[in-house]
Amino acid sequence: MTETTIGPATCGADAVDGVDIRIEDDASPIVRLIGRTIADSIRANGADSVPGAVEGAIAVRSHDTPQAATITISDGAVAVSSGVFVEPDVTMTVDLNQRFALVGEPIGADDLAAAAIGLLSPPLPDWKAAADSFWAAARSVPGIPDMLVAITEGPDGLDQHVVGEGETHYVVAGPPELLAGVFSGADDLIAALSTGLMGVRGTFSQLSVLVAASWKVRYDV
Repeated sequence: MTETTIGPATCGADAVDGVDIRIEDDASPIVRLIGRTIADSIRANGADSVPGAVEGAIAVRSHDTPQAATITISDGAVAVSSGVFVEPDVTMTVDLNQRFALVGEPIGADDLAAAAIGLLSPPLPDWKAAADSFWAAARSVPGIPDMLVAITEGPDGLDQHVVGEGETHYVVAGPPELLAGVFSGADDLIAALSTGLMGVRGTFSQLSVLVAASWKVRYDV
């Protein structure tokens, strides 16, 4: 098994704010999701997100699927691997479609559990900034429309943000927090649509492409 280091924006050779985050080259979706989330957390909160005095293995298990991964913190570095093949110091059961919300209490060392919860809880970006970064990443997806139109309703009425230019476009509407979650990869697009809080307007083929773009961002692929 080989590993890849997650860099400032995508997988690369550099650490994130001085912290090495390593995942397998053939990483499973849950590993990629965890790795991308931890990188976002460190970018937002700095290297102190990984306490130097805290080390150990954290088992992260999905509450409704067989998916599981192990986060290992050692010497200020973080490694994420598929499955749980060691005796963990902490076990966490989470909802992968609710931004790693805990399902029950963590089992194990309190300080390590607190560090893991912090790493899996990055703050959401501004929804407009998230739309910009989403579209920058999505442009490489074949068939992506020329423009993304994001719409939300705020205290002053409807607010619209347009990214890109051209003849074809796709409209995504919803609360600011949900837009930020989908565009940053914190929320799964299909799960967000199933809540009824988010709506889209475009062709079915455009929706398929938009889902592919959302997975690209969510799983950092």
